[in-house]
Amino acid sequence: MRKRYYFLIRYIPSHADYELLAGRCISQMHLFMVNNQQAMKRVGVSFPNWSESTVGQTIAFVADDKEILIGLSFQPYFSLMVNEGLFEISSACEVPDTAEEVRFVRNQTIGKNFLGSKKRRIKRSLARAELFGVEQSLPLTNEDRVIDHFHRIPISSGSSEQDYMLFVQKECSEECVAANFNSYGLATNQESRGTVPDLRF
Repeated sequence: MRKRYYFLIRYIPSHADYELLAGRCISQMHLFMVNNQQAMKRVGVSFPNWSESTVGQTIAFVADDKEILIGLSFQPYFSLMVNEGLFEISSACEVPDTAEEVRFVRNQTIGKNFLGSKKRRIKRSLARAELFGVEQSLPLTNEDRVIDHFHRIPISSGSSEQDYMLFVQKECSEECVAANFNSYGLATNQESRGTVPDLRF
């Protein structure tokens, strides 16, 4: 396995909305990757202080290319937040060999359990039925699911200017899996299964 590197961002205000700040940081990383295609799918996100109640006061970015990480750490938003005394940013450090492996997974199926999503899907179903001249009836739903612990991270899309949620869960991994993340630095349930170090300090 190649060496990996990380840098940490710690949110200084102790009563900040950590999920909101995590979303802002992830949005900056997403923008950085869109504008630097060599970084696409190669930078992962880790939450060193993840717990049942919060994503924590720290976010980490992980990659096997130190130069990419250094470039990401100098994004204007991060520099502004440091200058305002709201963020502390570490230098790029090598991931210790002793770190355990985890995945932070974007699980989009969680959002389907919320009322707004169900209403949108019912509305689409009824519109399709009307379009094809089928007798309209409410679709049957059998969606009682047990969902493991997750956090909601709000994201704003620069291209569509839409606000939405990333539903993120933490999974342990028995092995280190090479960088393969979505454009938000997260693993997914199927295609992107890269792992990141569990950077608990």
